[in-house]
Amino acid sequence: MAVAYKPHPFHWVPAEGARHASVDERTGSTYVDGTEVGTLCGHRLAADNSTPAWLWDTCPDCNVHAHALAGVPTAGAR
Repeated sequence: MAVAYKPHPFHWVPAEGARHASVDERTGSTYVDGTEVGTLCGHRLAADNSTPAWLWDTCPDCNVHAHALAGVPTAGAR
């Protein structure tokens, strides 16, 4: 039996040198470059959709909050 895909309630967004997670609404598949986004780590940052930005390290605080929202323990907690 096929399992229905349910998107996570957050989106990843590169901003200020790290990949952050946000629950802010967006249009399309990414936040428009320069859009100010509220992050799960508690900041408001400008989205950076450049190719190198998607390769930045993940914000550790956003990672913890995103895993909690997804109901998946972080690697260290497994």
